[in-house]
Amino acid sequence: MAHRSFHMAGRLEGKIAHITGGGSGLGDAMAHLFASEGARIAISDLKLDVAERVAKSVVNAGGDAIALAGDVSKREDCERMIAETIGQLGGIDVLVNSAGVTPRYAPKDWDFEQTWDWVVSINLKGSMMMSRFAVDHMKTQNSGSIVNLASIIGLVGYAQGISDGFNPYPHTKGGVVQMTRDMSIALAKQGIRVNSLCPGFTYTPLVTTLVEDADMHERLKSLHPMGRLGDPKEIANAALFLASDEASFITGVNLPVDGGYTAQ
Repeated sequence: MAHRSFHMAGRLEGKIAHITGGGSGLGDAMAHLFASEGARIAISDLKLDVAERVAKSVVNAGGDAIALAGDVSKREDCERMIAETIGQLGGIDVLVNSAGVTPRYAPKDWDFEQTWDWVVSINLKGSMMMSRFAVDHMKTQNSGSIVNLASIIGLVGYAQGISDGFNPYPHTKGGVVQMTRDMSIALAKQGIRVNSLCPGFTYTPLVTTLVEDADMHERLKSLHPMGRLGDPKEIANAALFLASDEASFITGVNLPVDGGYTAQ
């Protein structure tokens, strides 16, 4: 789709950002916020129409956005989406790896191994591959910011009764946490910062099936000292800070945005 200029002084003025999983949930919230702060946005998702819906909303609000389709678990799609971002917008300064899945949405006829491989391929491998291709360009300009979406469940285990210990979601998010640390050290002297967000349970499509169960919803709220779940805008605000030059001396951080969940 066509894009147009967005002239407004903001915290990401002049920056070009690519947000994976931008068609819903946290990615959607980040796309709108980043654009309102002056960034030009590439919104990617598995289905083009999903990405286009958000891109059109951003443009209608006065922002600058394009929509891309691709599967972050496929190397060729990752390389192409980064190339298309650079080709259509002129570069890439910020990458947000927001694409993610939970085993609750795996096909019901899959066994535990198929489900585990699927979640790992998107949540961990996808974040690695998108970062690798973005870094190839960021190195040429000696600057860049990568924001990975980890989770509180990458820092601590699930509360008792929620997981059987073989759930791939915490396994992958723990991997994202360690990938963030390792990548940040390797890229620091090339001007590329790498951080992650570790959200608490937040009202996004990934938790829909959990909060539809009234008892589980109340339990999840009670696990957060603030007594509630997060709002996508609250996570987006933290992502904006890490992506911006305001966080210029911050790298290798895995930032909980969790209403106190991991402080217990």
